[in-house]
Amino acid sequence: MPTLHTWWQSKSRFHGDRGGIAVYTAVVTVALLAIIGLAIDGGGKLRATERADAVAMEAARAAGQAIDPAAAITGATVRADPAAARAAAQAYLSRAGTQGSATVSADGTLLTITVHDSYPTKFLAIAGIGSMDVTGHGSARLLYGTTQPQ
Repeated sequence: MPTLHTWWQSKSRFHGDRGGIAVYTAVVTVALLAIIGLAIDGGGKLRATERADAVAMEAARAAGQAIDPAAAITGATVRADPAAARAAAQAYLSRAGTQGSATVSADGTLLTITVHDSYPTKFLAIAGIGSMDVTGHGSARLLYGTTQPQ
């Protein structure tokens, strides 16, 4: 028959790990929440970047409508009126609720738009990262011609 001392040693051996599962569960839960948070905020930033690119492309198309009428009427060439193109791009960006910059090439045929926006984070705000900067780029080249672009 086992003695009290032997019985107590066998009981303490089984109770020495008490609470070990709770610590493991807590650590794994925090790690899983961090991974889920990164996936959600990473996907959100990708969507915000895609939107910024789309807005920049549309602003470039809007700016491409502001051609220099004097050059177009004479048939010499089709080029953008730099001031009107920048104004058209800024108006589009304003309607889209974003900010950015517009540049026109020296020959007036290439319009480049850069959009600056931010993505408000959902999970990373817990870690002190409230938003992430997002940049989008778009460009349009003015072409004309009836049978082939010139």
